[in-house]
Formats: sequence, C-alpha cells, structure tokens
Amino acid sequence: MIYRMLADCLVLVHLAFVVFVVGGGLLILWRPSLRWIHLPAAAWGALIEFTGWICPLTPWEQALRLKAGQVGYAGGFIEHYLLPILYPQGLTPGVQIALGLLVIGANVGIYAFVGYRLARGGLPRRR
Repeated sequence: MIYRMLADCLVLVHLAFVVFVVGGGLLILWRPSLRWIHLPAAAWGALIEFTGWICPLTPWEQALRLKAGQVGYAGGFIEHYLLPILYPQGLTPGVQIALGLLVIGANVGIYAFVGYRLARGGLPRRR
C-alpha cells in the first residue's frame, strides 16, 4: 500500500514538473526570480524530448509499482487520468522532437512577453 501511494505521489510530482516546464515561465510574471529555476527545468524538459532519454522519475515510479505488486498502470484515478498525459501512446521520436519544440516555443513566447512587459514598465520588479 505504501509503495503504491509513493508511486502515485511521484506521478503527481512528475506531472507538476511537466506543467512547470511547459508553462512555468508564466510564474515569472508573479516572481521574476523564479526564472533561475524555470530556465534549467525547461532546458532539461527539452533535452529529454530531443534525445529520447527517459526521465529519472519514470524508472523510480515503475520500481515503486513493482514493489507494490502492480503491473502496468491500470487502477484508480491517478493511473487512469494522469499517466496517459505523462506516458502517451504512440510516442515516437518525431513526436518527442515536436514536444521539445513546443516546450522551447512556448517558453520563448512567454519570456518575450515578460521581457516586453518589463521594458514597458508593466511588471513589478521583484527579486
């Protein structure tokens, strides 16, 4: 039971990281100093997609599921709704490159918008 709960928590952390990688640049509208956390995270996310590497969280989660006696991802809410987002079917190298480009494109757009707002004096300058 504890291993399944740990695996489920790890999936939530993984999903939160993916969301942060893709759209976390928006947080710098609130706290500009977060860019020093977001930029490396976004670079890591793009690198994972471009190289086809597996995020270290994935084998960790799978090991926890094996210890819990689970096979695959059938089961409750987390497995049914969140895992397909993290591990979509039909994930090919071409799709991974497109996802990496999406991460870069979304973040370039976000940072361009923030830079524009800062240049016009439209954002509070917090550190």
